[in-house]
Amino acid sequence: MADSSAVHWHPSAAYLYVLHLDGPALAWEYLRRNPEYHRAWQRHRRRPPYEALRWGLRLLEDPARDARDAHPDWFPDPSSVVQVYPDADPTADALLFQLWRFPGRKHLMHDGKRLLLTTQIVNRTLRMAISPALEDGMAYAYAVRAGCQLPERWRAIEAELALLDAAKVHRTAIATGRPGRTSMLHMRTLQALDGTLAGASQRGVAEVLFGIAAVTERWYDDSDLRAQVRRLVRRGQTLMAGGYHRLL
Repeated sequence: MADSSAVHWHPSAAYLYVLHLDGPALAWEYLRRNPEYHRAWQRHRRRPPYEALRWGLRLLEDPARDARDAHPDWFPDPSSVVQVYPDADPTADALLFQLWRFPGRKHLMHDGKRLLLTTQIVNRTLRMAISPALEDGMAYAYAVRAGCQLPERWRAIEAELALLDAAKVHRTAIATGRPGRTSMLHMRTLQALDGTLAGASQRGVAEVLFGIAAVTERWYDDSDLRAQVRRLVRRGQTLMAGGYHRLL
């Protein structure tokens, strides 16, 4: 996003899609704005993946693609990624794996070790890492990493598996259509970050985000508006420079 001619950062409408992104997708939005990552992509996109590991990826992803089109392969997998393996001891009523029965708009990618399925269901995203040993029609099981964070990991996966009830997700999306405060904060942070990367001053960022009238009235040394913009810019720079790992 350092190239201001590539994306015009003034219209807030261009950032509305951010309101529906989950943690891994938001992490990508911050990483893809990093000028050093842009240079890494230009140098190493056709080389072995060692450069990708520096950024927490298994494979480098094109930074020109926003989170609606990009499918970054994070390393290690975010807690919300559902691991799927063959069931070694299935019961008589075990469900059989049928890839194309999963709801939503699907994207498949093979990272050299396993198949990654991303499916978009209403405004939510389900991500699955499918074992190469699992074939269509086989009984399957979900796996959770052991360790001290087991309860948190299970809760994350449980929330993702709830997306398989597409009808329920659709009803929930209608009932909770208004974005939360955190989503709004990320939207403004990304817009402020893009303005800074494009060379705008903090006052210029404030005029775009809050309007010229508000800046004329409230922009002075110790004003709350000035402090708010400063925090947005600093937050965006911190997340872009590596803080995005927290969103995974």
